[in-house]
Amino acid sequence: MSVTHNAAESRYEMKADHGLAIAVYRQQGDARIFTHTEVPPEDEGKGLGAKLVRAALDDTRKQGFKILPACSFVVAYLRRHPEFDDSRS
Repeated sequence: MSVTHNAAESRYEMKADHGLAIAVYRQQGDARIFTHTEVPPEDEGKGLGAKLVRAALDDTRKQGFKILPACSFVVAYLRRHPEFDDSRS
């Protein structure tokens, strides 16, 4: 499953078995504020959310933007992967 950046919708998307998993952000200056992550209920617990968020954060960094979490899933991900957390800078 690959992750795509849907810039028109300000979100990252990944096709799952039962729908679309999304990581939504709001652009604010040189930062992307991640506001919502959603995985179809039937696909939860399979690691799709972590894969989606990892790809979104990698791409955000490659584009030169800071990462700011406002979504509980992204906050939890950043606790496990503090190298991505720009809110601590």
